[in-house]
Amino acid sequence: MKFIHTADWHLGKLVHGIYMTEDQRFILNQFVSLVEEEKPDAVVIAGDLYDRSVPPTEAVELLDEVLFKINVELNIPVVAISGNHDSAERLSFGSSWYRNSQFYLAGKLSKELLPVSIKGVNFYLVPYAEPGIVRQLFDDDTIHTHQDAMKTIIDQIEKNINSHEPNVFVGHAFVLGGATSDSERTLSVGGSGCVSVDLFEPFSYTALGHLHSPDAIKHQSVKYSGSLMKYSFSEAKQKKSVSIIEIDEKGQFDIRYRSLSPRNDMRELEGTLEQLLDPGVYQHEKVDDYLKVTLLDEGALLDPIGKLRQVYPNVLHLERKIHLTDQKKKHQLEIIKEHKKSELELFEKFYKDITTLEFTEDKRKVISEVIGKVLKEEVAK
Repeated sequence: MKFIHTADWHLGKLVHGIYMTEDQRFILNQFVSLVEEEKPDAVVIAGDLYDRSVPPTEAVELLDEVLFKINVELNIPVVAISGNHDSAERLSFGSSWYRNSQFYLAGKLSKELLPVSIKGVNFYLVPYAEPGIVRQLFDDDTIHTHQDAMKTIIDQIEKNINSHEPNVFVGHAFVLGGATSDSERTLSVGGSGCVSVDLFEPFSYTALGHLHSPDAIKHQSVKYSGSLMKYSFSEAKQKKSVSIIEIDEKGQFDIRYRSLSPRNDMRELEGTLEQLLDPGVYQHEKVDDYLKVTLLDEGALLDPIGKLRQVYPNVLHLERKIHLTDQKKKHQLEIIKEHKKSELELFEKFYKDITTLEFTEDKRKVISEVIGKVLKEEVAK
């Protein structure tokens, strides 16, 4: 059977103060055309359909319109889950009767974890859930991290999985080693938001959402589809696509990628103000793209962003390279100064950074004696 893997639509996304809804409509119209052309047996959406738990009305209407075209008008099954940006409760509404039209939407995590079978392939839908929710659902006090939670979920699936049939895991997670961008919301502090790739070994194919690049991780069967569009300038060099998977009865699959063309791309430009305003330069540019501009000029400039927007109306971010260089040098100098400080001076700085108390002379004397003793022991060694 053939299915399309996509994720991270982020409908209702606000980028540098601009709602992307019309850009999203433009790209999703292409996506619907692609679905109509490919005629897959299912469309898989691995989370983050919306960009926030309470999306704008226009975003809700757009999702309704697109899913109606795919599921009802084209009569293609849709398999979808909620992501960390979605409201699990809102997406769960109506899911019990959606199944009558083969629209399988898992908003909230279920303890049953039964697969959806389409054309002989079992799809296990695992919506995003915080470790605390998984801990409560399975009454297991040992669950504290996303790794613990995902392992518990997959252990439950393995109890009834048919290893003689192709099994596809649909999830929304940050797999350890994946490449992030600025537009992804951190799942948790430190490394507790990560899950290891080996957890997904029981599955023929793992269709993931969350990371926005289709190349976020290199693995034979664990794949991110990436987002349909660029949502930050850290994604400017990414090549966006959707994944088309053809899988056989043994779970072996082939994968290919189809790219979509945005209404306005997200790009970075660099040069002097004079260069960028030269018709010989911009006549070969798509000037209405969303741009981050880095100016190489030195000295003062009069209203540079106003002048640039007369040619490039969608300049979203402007910075001066000389300012960035100055900041880098300042940081390097601060590091050098830190290295030149004595152990006592470094401790005093540390003490003031983490407390609001005064570093008195008595404290200085005690710490000085401790440092002196440690240094003497080091020399003795």
